[in-house]
Amino acid sequence: MPEVPRKTDPRIHTDLAHLRRLAGSARALSFLPRQPARSAFNGRHASRLRGRGLNFEELRNYQVGDDPRTIDWKVTARTGEPHVRVYTEERDRPALLLVDQRMSMFYGTQLNMKSVTAAEAAALAATRIRAQGDRVGGVIFSDDEVAELRPRASNLALNRFISTLSEANCRLRADLDVPVSMPLNRPLEAAARIATTGNLILVFSDFGEVDDQTERLVRRLAQHNDVILFPVTDPSATRLPDDFRVVASDGQLQVELDSADGDIRHRVEDAFGARINRAIGWTRTYGIPVLPLSAGRETLRQLLDLMGLPGGRR
Repeated sequence: MPEVPRKTDPRIHTDLAHLRRLAGSARALSFLPRQPARSAFNGRHASRLRGRGLNFEELRNYQVGDDPRTIDWKVTARTGEPHVRVYTEERDRPALLLVDQRMSMFYGTQLNMKSVTAAEAAALAATRIRAQGDRVGGVIFSDDEVAELRPRASNLALNRFISTLSEANCRLRADLDVPVSMPLNRPLEAAARIATTGNLILVFSDFGEVDDQTERLVRRLAQHNDVILFPVTDPSATRLPDDFRVVASDGQLQVELDSADGDIRHRVEDAFGARINRAIGWTRTYGIPVLPLSAGRETLRQLLDLMGLPGGRR
């Protein structure tokens, strides 16, 4: 008798079918420049999305009704006749989604694993961005692999992104041996190679192992692209539950953490807080939007809430 496959718990692993079912829920989201008044993109420190760029099309004689700001004064002076530069809006804009699926993301105390929240948010964003007519690609990384998917303007590219994301998520398991974790800088370097200018770059990660080089890479990406950071945390990042015990491991050594010990509780909470606060600080320093996501809340509702759309709060 053939073995019946076990049903995947969507809070622990998000399979391809689950991510595809999210497609219909993405319709309310928008990653275009115009945002609702309550959107986090319109905050005091968060920059507005710049949207698609402009392509130079032609240089021609000035005509009545042309915008004087488009006059090319150098050509006008050289020819003795007014000339204007004509631009057309790019038909689409590349979007690159960086999704963290390292073992540090395989953690959750209330609703989802952080890896699931990151995967769901990325799938929702990718689906909506493609529906807007823009190109979709990604950098999906685990502890030992970086999958680079260059942005393409096709549903096939979207399906490939979601399929690769699901595979990376389903490979995570508690007994996975991870001798050395992938540094965040490596996928950021891959993004810098792919996204030269005018891209929308979304980063879904817990931002573990952030250092000065990470900050330089993020700043470099943000100079010529729209960068949005989605730090993914678990509710225990701000306060560990009472009587919470967990065994943490780096792949070789392990230690048991007991929240009943006040000193351990404060050290763990401070470590989680320092990790996320550095990323949030880039909002003030570089104007990069930082939209925190919690593994303790439903992913879609959080995105709607962050974008000031109905249906977010619960």
